[in-house]
Amino acid sequence: MLKGIGVSAGIGIGKALLIEEHSLSYTPKTVADTAEEIRRFRSAVEAFSKNTEKQVEALKVSAGIEEAEIMMGHISIVRDPFLQGEVEKRITGGACAEAAFESMCDMFIQIFSSADDDLTRQRAADVRDVKTGVLSLLLGISEAKIGDAPPGTVICTKELTPSMVAKINKENIAGILTETGGTTSHSAILARVMEIPAVMSVPDVMKTVTNDETVIVDGGQGEVIVAPDEIQISSYNVKREKQLAERRELEKFRGKATLSADGTVYDLVCNIGKPEDAPKVIEFDGEGVGLFRTEFLFMDKTAVPGEEEQFEAYKKAALILKGKHLIIRTLDIGGDKDIPYLGLAKEDNPFMGFRAIRYCLKNRELFKTQLRAILRASAYGNISIMFPMITCVEEVREGKALVEELKTELSVRKIDFDRNIKVGIMTETAASGVIADLLAEESDFFSIGTNDLTGYTMAADRGNSEVSYLYSALQPSVLRMIRRIIEEGRRKGIPVGMCGEAAADPMMIPLLIAFGLTEFSVSPPSVLRVRKCIAEWTKEKAEEVAAKALSFATQNEVYDYLKTVI
Repeated sequence: MLKGIGVSAGIGIGKALLIEEHSLSYTPKTVADTAEEIRRFRSAVEAFSKNTEKQVEALKVSAGIEEAEIMMGHISIVRDPFLQGEVEKRITGGACAEAAFESMCDMFIQIFSSADDDLTRQRAADVRDVKTGVLSLLLGISEAKIGDAPPGTVICTKELTPSMVAKINKENIAGILTETGGTTSHSAILARVMEIPAVMSVPDVMKTVTNDETVIVDGGQGEVIVAPDEIQISSYNVKREKQLAERRELEKFRGKATLSADGTVYDLVCNIGKPEDAPKVIEFDGEGVGLFRTEFLFMDKTAVPGEEEQFEAYKKAALILKGKHLIIRTLDIGGDKDIPYLGLAKEDNPFMGFRAIRYCLKNRELFKTQLRAILRASAYGNISIMFPMITCVEEVREGKALVEELKTELSVRKIDFDRNIKVGIMTETAASGVIADLLAEESDFFSIGTNDLTGYTMAADRGNSEVSYLYSALQPSVLRMIRRIIEEGRRKGIPVGMCGEAAADPMMIPLLIAFGLTEFSVSPPSVLRVRKCIAEWTKEKAEEVAAKALSFATQNEVYDYLKTVI
């Protein structure tokens, strides 16, 4: 059995088709006719753009309009004025088109690849995809005929790019295996939308699997069985049928209110990273947005997005949601999210350094631009503002003072906005948990970010394999911190939500119900599953489970107990 990262749930059984990478090697040369070389480069860009537009149309059919915008991003990359200008400058200096374009792409790939977070690193994969496409055109190399794959095919490749996914006939693909990639890659997102089981980052899969070999892909467990016997095939066919039945069962919860077994109503909302994600909230039956991560508006740029650009993005999300609640988190950078053009100084410990609200309060014009854009967008929907990484009351007061200053400014300018807009905070630091009672006096709502809260409480970086065993929301200290935050928020009478990964964890849900959480914010595909899970619990039963879970001294004891009741 091979192991990897399960990025798209489901079980696929089929024959392997190995998609080998074409060699893009060439001999760099100095060109004399630079005008002709620039024309050749521009011709390749035009051909790439036209090819990509065709792929966009194909993706609209196979994956949906919003997912097709991933490929539109590739056109934006290749047509970027800075990129094109620098390539042509290099060609004017005598470089051939291949070398000029490759050097610029490699520069961007290096910048994006050095980031600590998956989403920024994904930009590197997109640039690599664009580089491969344009170089193939310049070198006259034909791309793999992935669209000709027969029914029951399991695609095996080193890296699956969005342009490859766009050529897939999803009815013929039983599964996908790659040697690279992870859950946040655009290809993984597309695989999930197309409901193709996929496992990524499988070591040496191209050497282990041969063409036409039978393969079982378990995208939920991240497992791969090569050359299975009849018993294994039969067993996995049964599992596949069970999963399909469970999926049909979840559909019964579509369009229903989110209710516990004893009738308590909860808000079940979604986490998004850009306005283009908002339609997924509607598609997956979310009741609003509990977290709009605005840093992604900044990451895809070479300069700070202006007020108008931000305003249009927030307004677009609000209009798509049609009055559903939209909580917009202000810029959260630093730590594992670096934006090169902001020039953040290198820090020995960036997770405890100059980031998030700290950065914004020191860069007030940038912060005011964002807040002004959010306030203006609030005239078009049910928008709230949320400050990240709060550690003390002063940060909340300073942020709120800026909001009030901008309200006055907009009123003088006679620009519409929601004068009663709510301002809340992310409680994701140990400090915010300890002084939750004080912060509740200053905030309209809390949203618990369990990813950072767990890391800060346990002093454990989840990306560090040496201490990852400590990183769990089921740690007794983390559970007690979560309970305290919820209790203090409820005592003050403000809503308390959770937008970290624990909000969708079936083991955590009864504990959160018992603690008094009012809002669960999860990824759009998790909505129906979480709604079903909430419907299985009464407050009384959840409190019994929570009391028992909190009686244990270790994370393993908590986990072992919850396994018996979930």
